[in-house]
Amino acid sequence: MHRHFRAVDYSECMAGSGRQRTNRRVVHETLRRQVLTLELPPGSALSENELAAALGVSRTPVRESLILLAEEGLVQVFPQVGSFVSRVDPERVADAQFLREAVELAALDDLPADLDADLVAELRDNLAAQQRPGIDVEEFFTLDEEFHRGLLGLSSHGRAWSTVASAKGHLDRARRLGLYEAGSPAVFADQHQEIFQAVLDNDVERARSRMRRHLRAVFEDIEQIRSRSPELFASNSGAAPVRRNVVVWE
Repeated sequence: MHRHFRAVDYSECMAGSGRQRTNRRVVHETLRRQVLTLELPPGSALSENELAAALGVSRTPVRESLILLAEEGLVQVFPQVGSFVSRVDPERVADAQFLREAVELAALDDLPADLDADLVAELRDNLAAQQRPGIDVEEFFTLDEEFHRGLLGLSSHGRAWSTVASAKGHLDRARRLGLYEAGSPAVFADQHQEIFQAVLDNDVERARSRMRRHLRAVFEDIEQIRSRSPELFASNSGAAPVRRNVVVWE
């Protein structure tokens, strides 16, 4: 891997978050975002005391948030050892991919003959933004999410996106690793354009074929990354980690 993970400035994450919201919700959203964006990379040790101090809260909302993240499979808690950001689990990636492919391919079958003109215009703008020179990974990832949600919206299944999104934490981390590995998101932007053009041409079979290839590209990426950076991925042993330092477990 060539990515250098930067230290997380939690004070920035908390700024402007809205003090009227509960501490637990703010802490949970902050930590989940940091895990998914790899700013807390797979294997990072998580200290309740350090996180509470950095976020300016008590340990209680931190502990509650870690429990919620553990239920999602994004954090692992080992008694007498500590809490850690989970490594990317290829099995969870495959499960989320199965769900996503089932939903998005089925939605293409429900595309109406007359597409919503406003939503088509939004998708065109989205694709143009994806092609901007020098676009960074996180900006592209946001546009990617909006594009796929928009396609679901064309078939009146936009509300299904929240179900898909809640199940794909490990998949999102694998996709981000793939984007960093690729160095440029241009190839993925081109794939989006091909899918969208097939939709505009009312060629459902071509749209399904392009979508399936696009969604499954993550598995090619994950194997290449896994061969070079196995420490980012879960093993099958299930053994508790050994704390080597304050950052990463082995």
